Amino acid sequence: MRSRASYVGGSSHQHQAQTYQQDLSVILVTGSYDHEIRFWEAWSGICSRTIPGVGQNQQINKLCISPDKRFVAAAVHKKVHIYEIASASTTPYITFDGHTDNVTSLAFQGEGHWLVTGSEDSSIRIWDMRSAHTQRNYDNASPVNDVNIHPNQGELISCDQSGSIKQWDLAENACVYELAPAGPVPIRSVNFASDGTCLVAGSTKGRIYVWKIRDERDLGDRYVAVKKFDAHSKYLTKCLLSPDVKYLATCSSDSTVKIWDVGENYEFKHSKTLTGHQRWVWDAAFSADSAYLVTASSDHVARLWEVASGETVRQYNGHHKAVVCCSLNDVSIPAPRGR
Repeated sequence: MRSRASYVGGSSHQHQAQTYQQDLSVILVTGSYDHEIRFWEAWSGICSRTIPGVGQNQQINKLCISPDKRFVAAAVHKKVHIYEIASASTTPYITFDGHTDNVTSLAFQGEGHWLVTGSEDSSIRIWDMRSAHTQRNYDNASPVNDVNIHPNQGELISCDQSGSIKQWDLAENACVYELAPAGPVPIRSVNFASDGTCLVAGSTKGRIYVWKIRDERDLGDRYVAVKKFDAHSKYLTKCLLSPDVKYLATCSSDSTVKIWDVGENYEFKHSKTLTGHQRWVWDAAFSADSAYLVTASSDHVARLWEVASGETVRQYNGHHKAVVCCSLNDVSIPAPRGR
């Protein structure tokens, strides 16, 4: 994330669209049970745009910003609404309709061509961003809690209420690998390392599981269990590796976020506990340089933390109910050729 002085944003509703067109360096959004999506100026803490009454006042579950910062996808009950970031419109640009129960997870393909969703209806769907049609529909056989895309863009990993973690191969169009590290204990969150070398997962009982991912050309199991440890004594809601794979963040119903240093040979050492939230911490997102972390909590507040110090840099106030999801994209995008 850039320095504070480099972020320029406007808070006037009259020139919201112009502001977003001028500066897409940092896009930060939060979603709440107050049925609002809010866009924030990361350093000032000012809310620069609000999308009210999302989905006719239905529950917002997850948010995800596209890699090119053009869209934000919002999982709203059974549907996914796609909003244009550079527009002041509160009407979705497109809506994906097909799930029959809560959509619990979202992830954009690396170039933004498609979106994967997981749902409590026990299905995983891939949606074409150009047509709004379902490209793939996988039967997971259990309510899905999280879905992540492998950095190679050809594999998905999902976790569910039955305790299963499944790898879906897009070339073979099928589930090709399944893990059950905690037996029937639900797996709440799953995350690939950005370099594709390891996989982390967290159970609802607060335990973290780590696997080394072997090259497909190597003989033997693709996923090799290398570590497991108790991160929280209460319900774990999220586990997330930083982009540089130096940190693991874990969020919990105990109102804390823990930062774990990731060492050689997959050693995880508790570094610090981020305290300040008053209720459940539901979601988190690292900045591109891994120096900052955004969190969303039931205390109606989102926070920006400096990872090195463990201190709150900014607090985002404005939601009237639990903040359950957040998304951050501050990746530098190269200018189009010819400019």
